[in-house]
Amino acid sequence: MADLPPAGAAVNRAHSWRSAGQTAQGKRRARNEDAFLDCPQRGCWAVADGMGGHTAGHVASQRVVRSLAALSGEGGFDQRVKAVQGCLRGLDSQLQPADGVSSVIGSTVVVLVLEHNRAACIWAGDSRCYLWRAQRLYQLSRDHSLQQHLMDKQHLSVELAQAHPGAKALTRAIGARQPLSLEVLELGVHAGDVFLLCSDGLYQGLSHSTLGSAMSAGTPRRVVDRLFSDVLRGPAPDDLTAVVVQS
Repeated sequence: MADLPPAGAAVNRAHSWRSAGQTAQGKRRARNEDAFLDCPQRGCWAVADGMGGHTAGHVASQRVVRSLAALSGEGGFDQRVKAVQGCLRGLDSQLQPADGVSSVIGSTVVVLVLEHNRAACIWAGDSRCYLWRAQRLYQLSRDHSLQQHLMDKQHLSVELAQAHPGAKALTRAIGARQPLSLEVLELGVHAGDVFLLCSDGLYQGLSHSTLGSAMSAGTPRRVVDRLFSDVLRGPAPDDLTAVVVQS
């Protein structure tokens, strides 16, 4: 993650967003456990990734997206951000096993809320939000994973953290056994900004420079097509999902 530079003129118009989304089943997956929301008319987008290895991960991710899609979208920006948080916390409570020992039904989530010149990224897990601004790519979200924890707290290198046997384990998610802790990042929006929401199956198959190159491909649909083409040329073992939003 990097500090955001001041760049360009602020966006001061409502409902001017262009966006596109896509999801695909990983080459080694029996079914697609990702889901996404693409709702430019209400300035809300999301990607959810059902927790791999757990029961009905696809059910959890779809419930996340359906719950967010059901929000009214009414009120100001701050109210809408709070509504998203309340929605996700309520769903987390619903997905918690009542007996404390039943199988986990969980999902990561990353949500983008936009209004005029304000943006909020809300997330739990390792699905990510990126920003392409002034020909530079910024990772806005920070993974809630054991790998990131080892890097932050034990100051391990990326290589050493990745080598840990539990590196991909999530430290936060919707439906996990601990109460949900959402992270929120707010920032200003500038003309020409491009946001990317994606599951780990997409970004793990691409380098930072390849991601950045794809983000400059043109319209949201062209960016999504470029990203999927780049990933699917490789092994693509995991489900992959991307939502691209341009101001």
